[in-house]
Amino acid sequence: MTECLGAGVLPRLPYVVRRPAFDPVALKCGIVHLGIGAFHRAHQTVFTEDAIEKKGGDWGIIGASLQRPDVPDTLVRQDCLYTVESLGTAASYRVMGVMRRALFAPRDRAALLAALSASTTHAVTLTLSEKGYCLAGDGSLDFSHPDIIADLGAPEVPRSAIGWLALALEQRRNKGAGPLTILSCDNLQSNGQKLSRAVTAFAARAWPGLQRWIASHTAFPLTLVDCIVPASDAAHRARVRNMLGVEDLASVQREEFAQWVIQDRFAGPIPAWSAAGAEIVSDITGCQRLKLHVLNAAHSALAYLGLPRGHITVRQAIADPGLLQFLDAMMAQEIAPALAPLDVAGYWRTVKARFANPMIDHRLAQIAEDGSLKLPQRLFPLLEANARTGGDLSAMAAVVRAWLQLMATNPSRDPANAWLADWAKAGADKAKALDNEALFPTLFRRDARLRDTILAS
Repeated sequence: MTECLGAGVLPRLPYVVRRPAFDPVALKCGIVHLGIGAFHRAHQTVFTEDAIEKKGGDWGIIGASLQRPDVPDTLVRQDCLYTVESLGTAASYRVMGVMRRALFAPRDRAALLAALSASTTHAVTLTLSEKGYCLAGDGSLDFSHPDIIADLGAPEVPRSAIGWLALALEQRRNKGAGPLTILSCDNLQSNGQKLSRAVTAFAARAWPGLQRWIASHTAFPLTLVDCIVPASDAAHRARVRNMLGVEDLASVQREEFAQWVIQDRFAGPIPAWSAAGAEIVSDITGCQRLKLHVLNAAHSALAYLGLPRGHITVRQAIADPGLLQFLDAMMAQEIAPALAPLDVAGYWRTVKARFANPMIDHRLAQIAEDGSLKLPQRLFPLLEANARTGGDLSAMAAVVRAWLQLMATNPSRDPANAWLADWAKAGADKAKALDNEALFPTLFRRDARLRDTILAS
């Protein structure tokens, strides 16, 4: 059996593999992360490790999975070490040491709560995907969500990230543990504001009076994160094994490009992320809108239009002349006017080059998941804006139509799965889908031109 990555292996790794510039075992923890999936391990951990290497500080990360034990269990077996493979004109390999503990929340409740409420923890970061925030269609906390109902019934044993944060803040209030900065690192418009409102709304019901403490002791900065992180696959694992000479079952792959923009609003100390390349700014709105409505919207368009054409990856789809022409027109005629005066054309040129990276196999099927949560963030606001101003709708409407067509044959891997499955069995009437208030905003029912454009065959 091939030897696995671990602390004892570090000194024997090939010299071309970058390793921590500090002793991971000696690093104390100052950050807790909820949702230790591939994106976090390829993005925020890299910025944090770079910040430690440049400026020092006890900013080790305690990571927790709320849903599955496989990632934390694998990390624990490897002394929480793992490899980041960066794919550009060539591949580079780096073993990360900033992750110091990995927990499975339902099993390691006491350890996670102790970490979240510790006075030495100054920041909590989250990568949960859109569905992990338990939000209703208007962006507020969905009090009918099963996890929120369960957490309000037993707030001391939370299931949701919202419940965990509220419990941790109640513990910090009782212990006098000090202020906390909580950073959502997901593709949600106004992510920090929505997380703040959700946690405060939950706290108001679970622990009356806590909401006032939250207002004066916490900060929820807006953030933008950007890095293409394909799911790990056998080819990636083999490349890592060949380079390191050992097995790494927790490795991640990513493009070289990475961006992290953070609103300058903190409740206490943070790592020297700016020294590591993060942008600390007063207003992130423009950056966030470009990322969400250009890059993320284009990803969704390629997934829903590219899969029926037989494409498997983003780079295959962007190389399709028909799809590229479609996206160029959508950006110029529909998205750029809706986002003016932002430089959509210049940003789109850089995005196209990243999508075409021959080293990255970002699977369209992965991007196509959770469309009922992604499209309301990525496309619906622009469709509504253009509908109100009389602007062009045709390309963005075609993406929505393509999503519904895909759901008619494959409604799985979507939070609206049960409704979509019944809808598909009943004939997949797109008009009935538009009538579903849980899937589409009110304007999709009231505006005849918007509705007719989506329903056009």
